[in-house]
Amino acid sequence: MIFIAILLVAAVMLRPSLTGGRGGKVLAFVALFLFPVGVAFMGASEHMERSHQTEFCLSCHIMEPYGRSLRIDEPQYLPAAHFQNARIPRDQACYACHTDYVMYGTIRDKIRGMHHVYAQYIGHPANPIHLYTPFNNRECLHCHEGARSFEEGVVHSADPTVMAGIKSNQISCLSAGCHTSVHDVAHLTELKFWQEPK
Repeated sequence: MIFIAILLVAAVMLRPSLTGGRGGKVLAFVALFLFPVGVAFMGASEHMERSHQTEFCLSCHIMEPYGRSLRIDEPQYLPAAHFQNARIPRDQACYACHTDYVMYGTIRDKIRGMHHVYAQYIGHPANPIHLYTPFNNRECLHCHEGARSFEEGVVHSADPTVMAGIKSNQISCLSAGCHTSVHDVAHLTELKFWQEPK
């Protein structure tokens, strides 16, 4: 598609006399507008799909420790337990839990996402990184809501207000006493790591 677009643009640019008639004007419109827009849309779509991949997320140097934290050999580390036990697709581990992240949200979020691209390639990314907003339980509930282990879990079901608070995002899944061990990138050198079987 890109090659065809280049050929059409080159034909119109090198032989402007082609655009003299009605057919030439249509060719110029296709060459200079339709094909470039189509190619850009297809490219953006391809890259958005590629950005769902764990490999893509971890391709940024600053994300490398977060990728390593997926292999912490301790069951209380939430991302590691989900990754190692295939509770989420390993090839989309980041996207599975961060679907509300800046590249996948509203236009405002996409603009913030472009800030990350700028910081990664031109500026200086913040280290350590921080979420823009507190982690939303929605990201947990899109898998766990309705699951027997979640709905009937002792801590979740002992008090009906707890489950209601979790589902309404009034009580965070990451609250003290709940799932507090997430990406502990500050202590990676002190932890043991799981080796994925070959």
